[in-house]
Amino acid sequence: MERRRLLIHGRVQGVGFRAALARQARAEGIAGWVRNRSDGTVEALVCGSAEAVAAMIAWTRQGPPGARVDRVEVELGSGDFTGFEQRPTQ
Repeated sequence: MERRRLLIHGRVQGVGFRAALARQARAEGIAGWVRNRSDGTVEALVCGSAEAVAAMIAWTRQGPPGARVDRVEVELGSGDFTGFEQRPTQ
């Protein structure tokens, strides 16, 4: 099981990024969460097979239509999750 924390920079709020990421995660069989941050970034924790996590990281580098992703920071993540949820802004 791979776990990665993603911090996505760019025009990623107000464009449906969280909802689209949650749909994509569920389609990939990924567990974890996504939330907006008060600094304008989107943060996500993704947990799943190495292939599914790699696919999610690749997806976040483009995001949904209307988003502009400037960069994605990827770090090791921690925690055990079932399902995928959208969390409130932090």
